[in-house]
Amino acid sequence: MEFHVLTIFPQLIMQAVDYSILGRAMKQGIVRVFAHDIRDFTHDRHRTTDDEPFGGGAGMVMKVEPVVQCLEYAVSKYGPGRVIVMSAAGRLFKQAVARELASCCDRLYLIAGHYEGIDERVTEHFADLELSIGDYVLSGGEYPALVVIDAVARLLPDVLGNRGSLAQESHEHGLLEYPQYTRPRDFRGIGVPQVLLSGNHAAIRKFQMEAALQKTRRNRPDLLGEVNGGQNDED
Repeated sequence: MEFHVLTIFPQLIMQAVDYSILGRAMKQGIVRVFAHDIRDFTHDRHRTTDDEPFGGGAGMVMKVEPVVQCLEYAVSKYGPGRVIVMSAAGRLFKQAVARELASCCDRLYLIAGHYEGIDERVTEHFADLELSIGDYVLSGGEYPALVVIDAVARLLPDVLGNRGSLAQESHEHGLLEYPQYTRPRDFRGIGVPQVLLSGNHAAIRKFQMEAALQKTRRNRPDLLGEVNGGQNDED
């Protein structure tokens, strides 16, 4: 699968993807990541990618021309794919969206905005989707694009060594993942739950399910409403 990031900081993208599971997947040819420099499609000596917003307001807005021309160049060279604008105003990126993107096509174009955002004409007329990774604002779309790449890539066949690990991860079944422990059994007098050492698989599974529910209730009670069709888990 190919991931193409349109950005004014291409080095940031290419340095970040060269490590860990994603880096290994790239070396194996399962995943390919490209960074396209939007500044290459400007037409002034300062390589300007932003301008003042119409109607006034603070900050600068990324210009439509270099973004669209960069996108058109990439598509003409590598082929069509799904075009996504990374934006704090977009649809919330969740595990279900990652699964959708992992199976929808062989190529994703991720547009990383900066300043006060991108000219809305890019989103309305040249993109398929607008995505946000959370209810907060970052300086640019590069880190959100990297989050999407990592989350989607690890769902592809052969990227993870153990495909079974996906089934137990947080958000795969609406709950957070149960707590995990490893050696040593005792650390400064702090032990692991005895049931995990019992060898009783039915008891271990019950403990894990109960622990996952407790962690979800504590950290993300909003997820319990989604699991129960909008009803509180205690109703």
